[in-house]
Amino acid sequence: MSIPPNPQRVTSTAPWQELQDYKESFVGTTLREIFDQEATRVEDMTIQAGPLHIDLSKNLADARVMELLVQLGEAMGLPEYRDAMMAGATVNTTENRAALHTALRVPVDQDFQVDGVDVAADVHEVLGRMRDFCRDLRSGRWLGVTGRTIKQVVNIGIGGSDLGPSMAAAALRPYRTAGIEPYFVSNLDPADLSAALDDLDPESCLFVISSKTFSTQETLVNARAAKQWLLTELERRGVAADTSAQRQAIIEKHFVAVSTNREAVTEFGIDPANMFGFWDWVGGRYSVDSAIGLTLMAAIGPQDFDQFLAGLHDVDEHFRTAPLHANAPALMGLLSVWYRDFLGSQSHAVMPYSEDLREFPDYLQQLTMESLGKSVRLDGSKVGVPTGPVYWGAPGTNGQHAFFQLLHQGTQLIPSDFIGFCNPHGEVTTQPEGTKMHDMLMANFFAQTRVLAFGRTAEELRAAGTPEELIPHKEMPGNQPSTTILADMLTPRSLGGLIALYEHITFVQSVIWGINAFDQWGVEFGKLQASDLLPAVRGTAAVAAGDGSTDALISFYRQHRNEG
Repeated sequence: MSIPPNPQRVTSTAPWQELQDYKESFVGTTLREIFDQEATRVEDMTIQAGPLHIDLSKNLADARVMELLVQLGEAMGLPEYRDAMMAGATVNTTENRAALHTALRVPVDQDFQVDGVDVAADVHEVLGRMRDFCRDLRSGRWLGVTGRTIKQVVNIGIGGSDLGPSMAAAALRPYRTAGIEPYFVSNLDPADLSAALDDLDPESCLFVISSKTFSTQETLVNARAAKQWLLTELERRGVAADTSAQRQAIIEKHFVAVSTNREAVTEFGIDPANMFGFWDWVGGRYSVDSAIGLTLMAAIGPQDFDQFLAGLHDVDEHFRTAPLHANAPALMGLLSVWYRDFLGSQSHAVMPYSEDLREFPDYLQQLTMESLGKSVRLDGSKVGVPTGPVYWGAPGTNGQHAFFQLLHQGTQLIPSDFIGFCNPHGEVTTQPEGTKMHDMLMANFFAQTRVLAFGRTAEELRAAGTPEELIPHKEMPGNQPSTTILADMLTPRSLGGLIALYEHITFVQSVIWGINAFDQWGVEFGKLQASDLLPAVRGTAAVAAGDGSTDALISFYRQHRNEG
């Protein structure tokens, strides 16, 4: 089942042309004016999407803009493409694949088949094996080769095999209740692996090698180094590792794989019974809820991992069933197109007011920019309009003391998302005031979105007694748009909802621009170039990259490389 590329360019649609015309009169409109003119704006632009309470009212778009954006989504076939993706159609046409990440969180009692394949049964078979394995780890039934229980689980992977589970494990810190500490190693820089190994006990650690093909260079280099470290350290403790059978016994107790390459996994020494698979319709950056989440499940437990899946499914169902005018991912994706192509924004900031969610902006960078960093449409023609905003951010209130000055009084339009929670996992009360720290955090949260939207006028400054010469320096223009996302607490379910929200926001933008959100050919070519240059970098081949700059840099590197 496939869906053909949309032959219609977004710029040729009537809503696009109407938006272009309306923009001319809209530019200069302030959020103060919009709020004054639209009495029911907050009610109209607040949406409950699963566990998420989403307020879109501080976005720089009036009712007419929102109406035209919905029409734009309809004109580009957004409902049809959404339904096709979620039904398993081949939406990743350059790789001839479906993009069925939503199937990873289909409830066990829900039938889901694609082209005669019981996808739901396949998903739940793997989930069942993951649950059994993690229960064994957490209960102490799975032991290391010396009989010690496993207390440290190290995920070795990169890209989607690292960013998602690492972010989620940090976000769900309060749910790591079995005494299993997760670690994540991704970088080819040896400092990354060394930092993890420094903390590990070789008798009570387990490595999860996460690579779909079991051929990713960074992952296999780190995996081989980890294997050598483990054998060496155990030998120092008197564990025999002289024969291949002895080494195999060690590896089988301390290494498992998340992969589809049974032959390569077996060759590495991992028992194929301890290989957890997934499918080519799961893209790396959409895979945190697949077997790639094995380390996360080991840390938080199967029950909370099921809640994580439920939160993802909650927002999937909202995206699937809500009409576009009340559909949070659809509207947020359409607003991003409005800011990028009509108002000229180049980046999008994400500020989680939660220290546990500190890795979320990094996770979103891969999800959004690897998906939307495209300049050609599905049919191979040039897009013709700007795509892919740069996503960035930091936790509040740290970000307030780093880059918020630029947001408040700079010259760039930077839309932002503020993510907050009504309740913390641990209350801390300041003394002697008796104020709860979480209330102080959230006061900052609400204040920043208000000031970004409405600013501070010269008249207000004068009324406050500000010296005239300081008024130009203290005036704040406002009109920096933001979306506010609130949940009751940072739980597995609310985190799942956040991930699904941004997955679908990303997909919406790709449909409007007519691009493929599920391939990454630029990344693939960079890997090939690295392999081609490695002999020259190692000094085993002549330096001849083909351009003077790269040749000179490699030559400089070789001259200063200490071969220790």
